[in-house]
Amino acid sequence: MSDHTLDKLPGGFKGMATDMGSDQTVFKGVNWGKAMMWIFLLSDTFIFSCFLISYMKVRASVVDEWPYPSEVFALNFMGVPVPLLLIAIMTFVLITSSGTMALAVKNGYEKNRKLCAIFLLLTALGGLTFVGMQVFEWNKLIFHEGVRPWSNPMGAPQFGAFFFMITGFHGTHVSIGVIFLLIMARKTWRGDFDTDRKGYFTSMKSDYVAIEIMGLYWHFVDLVWVFIFAFFYLW
Repeated sequence: MSDHTLDKLPGGFKGMATDMGSDQTVFKGVNWGKAMMWIFLLSDTFIFSCFLISYMKVRASVVDEWPYPSEVFALNFMGVPVPLLLIAIMTFVLITSSGTMALAVKNGYEKNRKLCAIFLLLTALGGLTFVGMQVFEWNKLIFHEGVRPWSNPMGAPQFGAFFFMITGFHGTHVSIGVIFLLIMARKTWRGDFDTDRKGYFTSMKSDYVAIEIMGLYWHFVDLVWVFIFAFFYLW
């Protein structure tokens, strides 16, 4: 769009709708997929924020005793209950997977196809390990501790509802991420990004920018877990 054309656009607040309605003006030079991922992550941030704020509000106002996370999530190791042992391992695995994802993006842009695919698979393995440990944690609380979304024998009944809602919603994000990581790893290993092969559901050609977009999603999932870990398990 020429400067002469831009001069004809309305200024101030009146021109806001015109500016935001023109992708050539606002998003010129920005990868469309990357921009859409940022918008999705922003909307997802609002959802997780609502969950955590609601949790803090209920936690601060509930009259029943709230279970102590260090006792509820303790794991027996050699006959000794270790507070938050499983949660600490889950956090370490997920944060480590964020590092392998960054290496996948780096090798992708350097056209190291096989290394990129390997690091994507390692990231997916970390995600699968995290989800597997989360399933173990749910199994322990449901079948051994008797926690339900509507009841909790250890104290406030709201504990179960918030725990299953927040960790389940996050675990769903991780599971979806693992599926797409495996798809990306297959496409990378096959050389789709080097040959500009078209994607599964689009006529657009494949590009290594897709790996970076996948990385944005995965880093977001890891960051959200840090907040869940701090507010739900340490508080």
